Amino acid sequence: MMPSGGHPGFIESFGYALQGIAAAWRRERNIKVMTGMGALAVVLGVALRVDAVGWAVIVVCIGMVLCAELLNSGIEAVVDLASPDIHPLAKLAKDYACAGVYLLSIAAAIAGCIIYGRALVALIAG
Repeated sequence: MMPSGGHPGFIESFGYALQGIAAAWRRERNIKVMTGMGALAVVLGVALRVDAVGWAVIVVCIGMVLCAELLNSGIEAVVDLASPDIHPLAKLAKDYACAGVYLLSIAAAIAGCIIYGRALVALIAG
């Protein structure tokens, strides 16, 4: 039940967020792929004994990439609703959103290479 003013309560908002995550998991292949990549990043971090700063960067990168993909999926859904017919501006909006996820994923991969490379060198050096 919503409090007066029509806005959900603080706790209720978490429920909506969880519903959104569950819906994306059921409907969006890329969320599953990116979650798998995030899990792989965690396993690699454990195996390479990444330090605290590295873990902070890894966690932020995983969160940002998943968030970007959720926002991309949301933008695609709104565009499809607003423009069910093919339209050049609808395509442009979807392409921009997709490009944002792509660029963020590349940046996260580069950050990962730096962190894992440094951790590997430290592990080998003993």
